Amino acid sequence: MTAPDGLVVVDKPGGWTSHDVVARLRRLAQTKKVGHAGTLDPMATGVLVLGIGRATRLLGHLSLTDKTYEATIRLGVTTVTDDAEGDVLDTRDASGVGELPLAAFTGAIDQVPSSVSAVKVDGVRSYARVRAGEDVVLESRRVTVSELVLLDRRGDDVDVRVSCSSGTYVRALARDLGAAVGVGAHLTALRRTRVGPFVLEQARTLDQLAERLDVVPLDEAVAAGFDRRDLTAEEAVALSYGQKLDPTGRNGTVGAFDPAGRCVALVEDRDGLARPTVVFRPT
Repeated sequence: MTAPDGLVVVDKPGGWTSHDVVARLRRLAQTKKVGHAGTLDPMATGVLVLGIGRATRLLGHLSLTDKTYEATIRLGVTTVTDDAEGDVLDTRDASGVGELPLAAFTGAIDQVPSSVSAVKVDGVRSYARVRAGEDVVLESRRVTVSELVLLDRRGDDVDVRVSCSSGTYVRALARDLGAAVGVGAHLTALRRTRVGPFVLEQARTLDQLAERLDVVPLDEAVAAGFDRRDLTAEEAVALSYGQKLDPTGRNGTVGAFDPAGRCVALVEDRDGLARPTVVFRPT
């Protein structure tokens, strides 16, 4: 039986691409209409949000700009990819490194992405250019690191918690931290514990989902991910046909619910009216 429309919060295993997880969930949900938001690198584990059925239309509107990770950084070893999957470029003694300048990497900072990132250069992914033998140097971009906290230190391995904006590369943080202390560094482990309002405690492994496919129903998913506007019956009918309503008075996307608690649409205020961006007709 096809799974209901809604979101699934997956605890992605290491070694899997986000597309691998989508393919697995398509089989479990018995539908091809599955998509993901907030891609994770294969080496990373943790929270990956997927949509099933009509909920795939939510993925581009969810506010998933704030993310939290737990990461392990190894001092003294620099790699091509700034993580453990790349060839070693340099090895130095890190035993003399004292306090780490974590505060220097918090707030609004200019960060140069790793050359093997998915950033496009003239329409081609940077990592593809590197694999083709090109020497790629990317431009810096402004990102926000709201939290960079030391959790533990075990010899040359440093465990940190990072909360940051979309577009922040944690492996680039590892690289730059290593450069700041003069010995180099790379990322050896990365686990995402939160993306937007979705946290690791909600996530299920693929094995758990194979036993029971836990789906956050569409109405609950909208209520969790967006501000809410309650409609009258007349407004719900009008909105279901794509008509505009009086403004919500709020910034960003708002979930609009009928008197029965069903999400009718996502709306945004534009030009003095609440206009539907996605309409969910009753099934």
